Amino acid sequence: MLLVIDVGNTNTVIGMFDGEKLVADWRIETRRGRTSDEHSMLLRQLIAVRNLSPELVDGGVLACVVPPAQAAMELAMRNTFRIDPLVVGLSIRTDVPLLVDTPREVGADRIVNAKAAYAQTNGGCIVVDFGTATTFDVISPKGEYLGGAISPGLVISANALYMEAAKLPRVPLEVPPHCVGTGTIESMQSGLVYGYCGLVDGLVQRMKEELDFPVKVFATGGQALIIADQCKYIDVVAPTLTLDGLRLLYDLNR
Repeated sequence: MLLVIDVGNTNTVIGMFDGEKLVADWRIETRRGRTSDEHSMLLRQLIAVRNLSPELVDGGVLACVVPPAQAAMELAMRNTFRIDPLVVGLSIRTDVPLLVDTPREVGADRIVNAKAAYAQTNGGCIVVDFGTATTFDVISPKGEYLGGAISPGLVISANALYMEAAKLPRVPLEVPPHCVGTGTIESMQSGLVYGYCGLVDGLVQRMKEELDFPVKVFATGGQALIIADQCKYIDVVAPTLTLDGLRLLYDLNR
């Protein structure tokens, strides 16, 4: 089996593939200070809960956008599963040409998402990844990474509103029943959720207007299920897009 791990700023997403089938996946909090022993113990516990065994893992791939956490996770994968994980970066083969000014600044997760989305469409696409930051990535009909946009994530926006406005409470991120809120909590949820949908739709629309080819728009990431259904331009909600991309990169480099 293949172990795939995507370490993000807020969450770490872990999956296990049997061939092309995702047989288990988990989402845990990212903690920069975790040691390799802590990572190893946590990975063993997660796998045991699904009645799986570390001995089943014969390959691994890691994408990480949190430099302090990368070395510890790599070591944990080696010690726990006796594998040498493939680490996503410019040193591996991706078949995703980075047609941007500074390729080294493109996050590993954005490369992985581009790979997975293009594999599904074999054509132009935009990936909206709802994470700590919300990223918009544009892929050409040839599979080239053309660039994109980065905006504050939904949770960051909600936290900023709570922290900076003395009388506003912290509210759950839920779709309110009406856009015109009749109370403080409903009004805040409207501004956060529907306001964020306006941000997503506005950026996607502008990108489409700049491009000379049609695109399919994917949504992935932790808040995708909250936001995507309320957006006009999201075509596909793909919660496991990053995990799928990691598997594809492993197969490409194996």
